[in-house]
Amino acid sequence: MVEHPDLTGRLAGDTAGEPSETSHRTGDPAEVEDHGHDATDDEPVDHEDQVPHSGEGAGPGELIPRLSAERNEAMLALDGHRVRLTNLRKVFWPHQAITKGALIQYYLDMAPVLLPHLRHRAIVMKRYPNGISGKFFFMKRAPVPRPKWISTCRVVHEPGAIDFPMVDGHASLAWLVNLGCIDLHPWYARCDDTDRPDYLHFDLDPGDASFEHVRQVALLLHETLDRMSIPNLAKTSGSRGIHVYVPVERGPTQKDVWTVTKALARELAERHPKLVTAEYRVANRPSGRVLIDYNQNAWGRTLASVYSVRPVPRALVSMPVTWEEIQDGIVLEAFRIENAPARVKRTGDLWAPLLPGAPHRFDLHRFFKQVA
Repeated sequence: MVEHPDLTGRLAGDTAGEPSETSHRTGDPAEVEDHGHDATDDEPVDHEDQVPHSGEGAGPGELIPRLSAERNEAMLALDGHRVRLTNLRKVFWPHQAITKGALIQYYLDMAPVLLPHLRHRAIVMKRYPNGISGKFFFMKRAPVPRPKWISTCRVVHEPGAIDFPMVDGHASLAWLVNLGCIDLHPWYARCDDTDRPDYLHFDLDPGDASFEHVRQVALLLHETLDRMSIPNLAKTSGSRGIHVYVPVERGPTQKDVWTVTKALARELAERHPKLVTAEYRVANRPSGRVLIDYNQNAWGRTLASVYSVRPVPRALVSMPVTWEEIQDGIVLEAFRIENAPARVKRTGDLWAPLLPGAPHRFDLHRFFKQVA
């Protein structure tokens, strides 16, 4: 590993205390009051258990069902469960006339590559019952009543414990999206140890800078991580920025991950002050710089998952991209709900190195050994 002298000092100064910016953004899942059971017409009401697969079913080796654009409701047999889907013709993206049914169909089509990235993780629900033009709200607790086959993950969360839903198959995926969840927000750590993540990430937020500046910062970060022999992958945020992820060996806590990410972000900001900032407080943030938002690694935060459709015009998708594509120039609008499945069929799952058990993960203890 290439020595990084300034980083060692930063880690030594940061490991002793709590994150200096402890307040979360407005609407962050860790801070929003739970709405409990929301009595909208998008609630699933079916609670039947195991049923035989029908022609509209999906299980191991089965074809993904196709939802009719003419039907407003459907009952699908998925993974051996009945899933009732409602208000399928409700328009979620008015300008493109994209419906809730089209959104559910997208996620079912993407399930083979998406589900491995969601399994065994708590899911924070960000619900848009009336699409992107309506109000949204966060939910942490799995709603009650709910189908008994929905698995939950208990997370100790001040002042008590919260049972988050998990997505472990086609049925739970369709059920969750039917609640009006447009993008999916998985916990950074798996449920068997919710404080030990298996990746860290850098959220490149343009603020008032251009996406071209975001692309430049992503390449600078990529060069820095490569120089330190740290594996790294990139995906579009599907909104305005780029997310850079590092697969890490499980062991360090979420606070450890936050500490390392903060040190790297501040180091890059000092080396490129005209392009990069790590200043979290908006009032102190210089104009025209791309924020490397290390605070998204704080415990309880979530980012939109890979392959998530975002609640933005044109239904953009958070899409894995190669560094060659970023180097050549990409536009966020190139990755949309209608073309994402074809791209993934062509490229395969570029996010596979992030999956649990994938090789070549980085051991963060190497940083802390330098500090000790």
